[in-house]
Amino acid sequence: MSLLKLHTHDFFFSEKNTVTVAERLPQPVFPIHTHDFYELVIVRRGNGLHIVNDVPYYITCGDLFYINASDHHGYESVNDLELNNILYCRSRLNLSADWETLIPGDNDSQEKRYWRLGIQGISTIQTVIDALAKECIKSDALSVQLSESLFLQLILLLQRYRHPPDSHQLADAQLLDRLMLDLHAGIGNAFRLEDFCHRHQLSPRSIQALFKQHTGVSISHYLRQLRLCKAMALLRQKQIQISEISSECGFEDSNYFSAVFSRALGISPSEYRQRFR
Repeated sequence: MSLLKLHTHDFFFSEKNTVTVAERLPQPVFPIHTHDFYELVIVRRGNGLHIVNDVPYYITCGDLFYINASDHHGYESVNDLELNNILYCRSRLNLSADWETLIPGDNDSQEKRYWRLGIQGISTIQTVIDALAKECIKSDALSVQLSESLFLQLILLLQRYRHPPDSHQLADAQLLDRLMLDLHAGIGNAFRLEDFCHRHQLSPRSIQALFKQHTGVSISHYLRQLRLCKAMALLRQKQIQISEISSECGFEDSNYFSAVFSRALGISPSEYRQRFR
């Protein structure tokens, strides 16, 4: 079965344009597809399942993906998901910049193309994206150059504000950022909201309300989905015991893991693995 393929001429204003902004407010369910351009995906709010080259990612506000032209990806189980999609043609970029270093590309592993942004970073880059969205729908020479200049500014800001999803350090992090870091770093370990709140002198009720306001889900649901996505990836990629996968994904009991997995996906972990053999 051939994949849906999206083409540059359907999204870029003209053959002169090197970059364009495709906002998804909201992003609906979209089948697995590929395209002949490259893409930055920045999640503004909501949540959903992003499948990239058969690897599932549970995404929410602050997630950043670099998608290559050779990748195939799609969206499932979306809930008020809002995205900034910045599409670009690497071969058309004209500004003298070290694009190969600044933008992860075909030689970079998928893990090196998934990052997170803090609240400050999201706020800062949105102004640049809004300006880029206005310029990229014009084809005169000045607008094309200005679009690419704004794109370079965006790329540089992403370099400044992005961080690995499991980073233990984040300068000037706000409370929601710190909570996200702890959740990603704690996929394979026990996470206790009471301990987090005690360290930061917070009310559990207030941080839970803030989290749901930005992501659309509860903290426990988000962490469970992170763990299930990691389990799905391990089941696809590694031939290790399901009990080992259960432990590596933060489930203390493999029977409980199997029950949670089956309830969420409608099939058992072993049946899910069999699909990808």
